[in-house]
Amino acid sequence: MRFQHNAPIAGARSFVATALLVLLAACGRLIPPNSVSPSPRHAPIAAPSASTSAVALGVTAGPDPARLGLTAASAGSALVAFRQSCPHLVSRPDRSGLTRPADWRPACVAAASWPAADAAGFFTSQFETVTVGNGATYVTGYFEPEIAGSRTHQPGFDVPVYGVPSDLVHAHPGDAPVKSNGQTPFGRYDETGHFVPYYERTAIENGKLAGQGLEIAWAADPIEFFFLQIQGSGRLVAPDGSVIRIGYAADNGQNYTGLGSLMREQGLIGTGPGQYPGSMQGIVQYLRDHPDAGRALMDQNKSWVFFREIDGDGPFGALGVPVRRHVSLAVDPLFVPLGAPVFLSLDRSVANGLWVAQDTGGAIKGANRFDSFWGSGTEAKTIAGGMAGHGSALVLVPRGTLARLGLR
Repeated sequence: MRFQHNAPIAGARSFVATALLVLLAACGRLIPPNSVSPSPRHAPIAAPSASTSAVALGVTAGPDPARLGLTAASAGSALVAFRQSCPHLVSRPDRSGLTRPADWRPACVAAASWPAADAAGFFTSQFETVTVGNGATYVTGYFEPEIAGSRTHQPGFDVPVYGVPSDLVHAHPGDAPVKSNGQTPFGRYDETGHFVPYYERTAIENGKLAGQGLEIAWAADPIEFFFLQIQGSGRLVAPDGSVIRIGYAADNGQNYTGLGSLMREQGLIGTGPGQYPGSMQGIVQYLRDHPDAGRALMDQNKSWVFFREIDGDGPFGALGVPVRRHVSLAVDPLFVPLGAPVFLSLDRSVANGLWVAQDTGGAIKGANRFDSFWGSGTEAKTIAGGMAGHGSALVLVPRGTLARLGLR
C-alpha cells in the first residue's frame, strides 16, 4: 500500500505537486501470503471517518448492477479476481458489518463455474449495490517498481534487502493496542520481557542487523530501494537480466513519515527559486543533489519493510492472492468487505468500472478511500503516479443483503 502502506511509490509522480504528495503520503501495499499486516504506507491525505464501520457510518441502497453498463470485457478480470477471493469471503468475518461469510457462498459457488463470456451476467445476477456514507470517493494509484538488484553481494550492490528477523514478532494480546487491521503491531521483546518497537530505519541502515544472514538480496541504489519499501513490493533486476520478485513480509512497527510532506513543510518543493518540482523526479533529484540532507530526510521515516522472495504470478495483496492490473483495489476493510467487488465512477476515466477489494494500505483509511493497482513497467508507473481521482463508489454485496440490512 498498501507509493502497501499503504500506499502504499503505491507510483512515480512526474506530474503535479498534489499528485506526488498523494503518492508519497498515501497509498496501498502489497502483502504476500501468510502475512496479516498491511505494509506501512503513507500517512492519510484526508482524515479518516470517525465511524468504526460501514454500518455505523450509514449505508443506502444503490442502483441495480444491471444499470452499470457492465460488459464481458470489463467484468471478465473482476470475475477471475472475485473467484480467487472467495476462500476469504466465505471464511472470515466482515469487519464492515455489511455481510456475513454465509452471505457470499451462493455467489462463490456460482463463480466457480460461471462462463467468462457472461461475466457481466454474473455480477448483475448475483449482486446488489450499496453506497457507504455519501459515496464520495478519492482514489490514488500504486504499482510494482523495478530497480537494479542482485541475489549476491557484489560491487555496486551494497544495499541489503532483509528478510524477517527471528526476534521480530507481533505483540502478544494485551501487550500493545490492536491496530485498525485487527492485529497487534510488530516489535520485539527486550531483555526484561517488555514489548518494544523494533529498531528504527537509522539503526538498521547503520548495520544493526548486519552479519545475521538475513540478506535475501542486495539493491544497487539506496534511494530507489527506499521508495520500493514504501511501495511494499517490487522487482530486482540483476546484471544478467534475471528478475527477483520481492514482496512485503513484515515491518518494524515504526511510524511512516512521507517525504513529500516533510519537504513541503521545509519549503524545498515548489516553483520558487531554489525549490525542486513537486514531482517524483523532483524529490529524487533533491535527494541526489543533497545526499546528507536527503539521508536526514529519509531517516525521519522510521519505518522499515522486511521482504520475502515471491514466486509465481504477480505480487500478492492482503488476501494472499495475486493483485491484478486495473482490477485490484486497496481498501479500508472497516468500510468495504475484503474480496467484494467495487464499482468506481471517477473524473479519471481510465479507472472507471469494476474492481475487486483485494488489498489494504496504511493510509487507505475511511469510507470510499481507495488505492488502485496498475501492474509494473513504465506505463503502470505513469498511470499510478498521476492517479488522483474523485467521484463515487458502489460496493457490490450478495443479493439479499439489502433486505437483511433493512434497506428494502
